[in-house]
Amino acid sequence: MCEIFAGQDPNRYECVTRRLRLNGQSTSIRLERSFWRILDRIAEREGLTTPAFISRLHSEVLQLHGEAPNFTSLLRCACTIHLGEYEQDAGARIAAE
Repeated sequence: MCEIFAGQDPNRYECVTRRLRLNGQSTSIRLERSFWRILDRIAEREGLTTPAFISRLHSEVLQLHGEAPNFTSLLRCACTIHLGEYEQDAGARIAAE
């Protein structure tokens, strides 16, 4: 079982830093490459660039909670929510066949 996890390509979990603007402020975000890929797909689905999607998400978090204490963790959790939706959609397609 652990070979599935331990045997993965190290490139998947290599940390990558991207520089972007969040609501006019220049910043950098460091995430594992696999999370960046998921965020790129979510942004594309929303019709946005990845920086625009992340900036919009950051604005919405500030509106809802007044702060974003650990925004990178929020991004990772957003990715897991997205993957859960993907799994549900795949399950629904299989059931429909």
